[in-house]
Amino acid sequence: MDIKMIGNKIAKARKDKNMSQAQLAGLLFISPQAVGKWERGEAIPDIVTINKLAEILGVDLNYFSENFSSADNGTVFKATVDNNDNGMEQPVPEDVNLPTSPEERKLLTNFSGGDLSKSDFAGVIAHQRKFNGSALRGSDFAGADLTRSSFTGSDVREANFEGTNLTDCTLAANDLTGAIFHKTVLVRTVFSASSLAGAKFTNAELTDVTLTKTDLRRTVFENCIFKGVDFKYSDMRSVCLDGQTFISVKFDKTALNEATFNGSTLRNVSFRPTYALTNKYYRTMKTICFDGAMMDKLTYAELKGLGAELSKVTFI
Repeated sequence: MDIKMIGNKIAKARKDKNMSQAQLAGLLFISPQAVGKWERGEAIPDIVTINKLAEILGVDLNYFSENFSSADNGTVFKATVDNNDNGMEQPVPEDVNLPTSPEERKLLTNFSGGDLSKSDFAGVIAHQRKFNGSALRGSDFAGADLTRSSFTGSDVREANFEGTNLTDCTLAANDLTGAIFHKTVLVRTVFSASSLAGAKFTNAELTDVTLTKTDLRRTVFENCIFKGVDFKYSDMRSVCLDGQTFISVKFDKTALNEATFNGSTLRNVSFRPTYALTNKYYRTMKTICFDGAMMDKLTYAELKGLGAELSKVTFI
């Protein structure tokens, strides 16, 4: 994810419109400092804000992708052929079709900036590929190996990631509403500033996954195992986490009002407050339900010290 590239494009489009950072910020109802951070590559807007930026700045949404070209012939796509004889980059025609035979299932294309809604990527091998600024709504990635690939600023609503290998993948500022993550391989996967409303994680094991500034209020988790996961600055208010397993998990400055952990297993789990330990924070902790949960003594002691209701908890 090249956030400096996105920042430079925001700055260029803003200047082309003869607009100051303060004027742009006013139209987005944010601070000028936030716009400055984007343009310096210190932060990245979420998918909703990217859509607003495109509208305000009068650019196509694909403008924010790495492979967008302002030439008259539109966006230019190139690909690196992994196994050619001379190791040189080869151009891919714009009308290239997805491979159909097993031997052709290994993708050779950078798919950034493409309109690929409802595309069939099932079973493909696509290591280190980029799906940035792309329309991927309803696309099927079932059983695909997308190791070290990136999705940034893309529309990935209702996409199917069943059995997909997302090891070391980055998913930032995407709309993942209604996406399916059934038995998905999630190892060191990073979700950042994305919407996961209605997304379903079922029978999945999340290992060393990071979810930063992510809205999880309407995300569904069923029969999942979380190992070394860091929920950082995420919104998990009222989320149901019943019956899940949490091992060495951090809820770092995460909003957990009204969340439920009924019947869950918690080992070495840390709950770091979103703000100072005030009476308001203690009242918030009391809204989290741990009925029937099992936990180790250290996790129990931390929660007890934060004022959580633990009368129906048992020790592991």
